[in-house]
Amino acid sequence: MRRKTGVGMSSIEEIYPISRADLDLVRAFPKGFLWGAATASYQIEGAIKEDGRGPSIWDEFSATPGKVFQGHTGEVATDHYHRVPEDIVLMKELGLSAYRFSIAWPRVLPQGRGAINAAGLDFYERLVDELLAHGIAPFVTLYHWDLPLSLHKVGGWTNRDTAYAFADYADIVTKRLGDRVANWITLNEPWCSAYLGYGCGIHAPGIQDRQAAFVAGHHLLLAHGLALPRMRANIKSVAQVGLSLNFTPTYASDEREETKRDTELTDLFVNQWFISPIAHGRYPEGLFEALEVTPPPMQDGDLELIGAPIDFLGVNNYTRDVIRGGTIPARPDESVKVGPVPGACYTEMGWEIHPQSFNELLLRLYHEYGMQALYITENGAAFKDTWNGDGVVHDPRRIAYIQEYLQAAAEAVEQGVPLRGYFTWSLLDNFEWAEGYSKRFGIVYVDYQTQRRIIKDSGHWYKALLSAHRDASTL
Repeated sequence: MRRKTGVGMSSIEEIYPISRADLDLVRAFPKGFLWGAATASYQIEGAIKEDGRGPSIWDEFSATPGKVFQGHTGEVATDHYHRVPEDIVLMKELGLSAYRFSIAWPRVLPQGRGAINAAGLDFYERLVDELLAHGIAPFVTLYHWDLPLSLHKVGGWTNRDTAYAFADYADIVTKRLGDRVANWITLNEPWCSAYLGYGCGIHAPGIQDRQAAFVAGHHLLLAHGLALPRMRANIKSVAQVGLSLNFTPTYASDEREETKRDTELTDLFVNQWFISPIAHGRYPEGLFEALEVTPPPMQDGDLELIGAPIDFLGVNNYTRDVIRGGTIPARPDESVKVGPVPGACYTEMGWEIHPQSFNELLLRLYHEYGMQALYITENGAAFKDTWNGDGVVHDPRRIAYIQEYLQAAAEAVEQGVPLRGYFTWSLLDNFEWAEGYSKRFGIVYVDYQTQRRIIKDSGHWYKALLSAHRDASTL
């Protein structure tokens, strides 16, 4: 399959072959399978002070010295706000059938609630319409961590009222876009919003209070539950609503009883905290005791709202954890993680590459939690990518990573898992939260000085893979 000249590419055609194994791989995925790439508003948009957008917690957090690598912020990011047409041309060039992006709450409601910023809604309407015009399905996330700062000032996610503000925001957006967008995600990785933001404080808003993390977690789940019926009233009958949770499968490093115990407790904290209320309408037994916190304040009906049926679960996975137990039980947030594992390979984030755990996670979500439709809404890897100025970026390790994880996903499909789509993280190199611009996940390289986009080898390989799947689906 030949690569033709396009945005950010050399004028010299090169061949990006699809192997026999790749052809066998794509045939494992069903016809109509969605192939996409994902981004998040604060990580790519920039324009944080333009067209009426209000400040978010990440604006304040990243501007605080010592919080983000080398003081990097999302003020410019990859300038997507001004480059939507160019970026959609890239998506079309890559052959994406879907694009997952998030809406910036403070761009729509600068104060978090109340007056609507028309320019903000107009921006996302133009984005949706242009995607549809190019044959790319918009997959919209309503909350990917950029809480309006004004809501944080009155307690943020530790304030129950924020859940109701989110439901109002979801209602406003879906009334505007619900006639065109067929797939909606309420929250992205509420575990990270709750624990990284309020528990250990390495993400915005930077609070270090384990009890606050569990209060925030409950209100995030409540926000999802409150938003669901209001969203369904506004969207097309065939549209689907779900949420995306992050999972890091946990494995014991040895067969000692204390290691088994600590591994199970870590799984309770890392993987069961949010999926259990969504799937079973209850928090996992022993969670609050293991973390030495009191249960969050709940009102009658909360868990019924949270546990209302969803149409799909978005799965975000990058790696696994290997746990070594101690003689004295450790709190799950302080469990001992083993690394490096002998013979294992790691990404630039220090995350082990372990596709088998990905396969086992998908099987678990299907069999143990009864999820009847799954999308991989994030999966990818950061490596030290370099660009020599000639329009080519070689990243063979990222190709290998995606191949191996897709193979694990394909095996899960063959084992009966109802997987409906795959979104690689990320479309573009971008602002990687506390890591700033030091880590590159994109299948498209961004030169941050000039904002030039260069499709990496992984992007060309992904394009060829998607083309092969389309060809196979027509047979």
